[in-house]
Amino acid sequence: MGNTKAVTDASFIADVLQADKPVLVDFWAEWCGPCRKVSPLLEEIAGEMGDQVTIVKLNIDENPETARAYRVMSVPTLTIFKNGEPVQSVAGARPKGELVRLIESAL
Repeated sequence: MGNTKAVTDASFIADVLQADKPVLVDFWAEWCGPCRKVSPLLEEIAGEMGDQVTIVKLNIDENPETARAYRVMSVPTLTIFKNGEPVQSVAGARPKGELVRLIESAL
């Protein structure tokens, strides 16, 4: 991880809900193949759009409380938060263009 940031149950409120710009949360797991496909795309997007959006990763196995609170049933689940509220969510690996559109919908 270079452009993205890891968050935890403990840091979620400060890093996501209290952020001053939209945050894309990647709910992922170590054992998840599609998560590994999405990860480099998120790094790319974070490098390109980092001034407009923060991209964070939350490992659901290590941080089950937050995953449960947002009813994450499959991984990867990508949820965009704006002003502390989830505004849109997609499940499964998606192409870069679709991920960018998801982010742009919250800008």
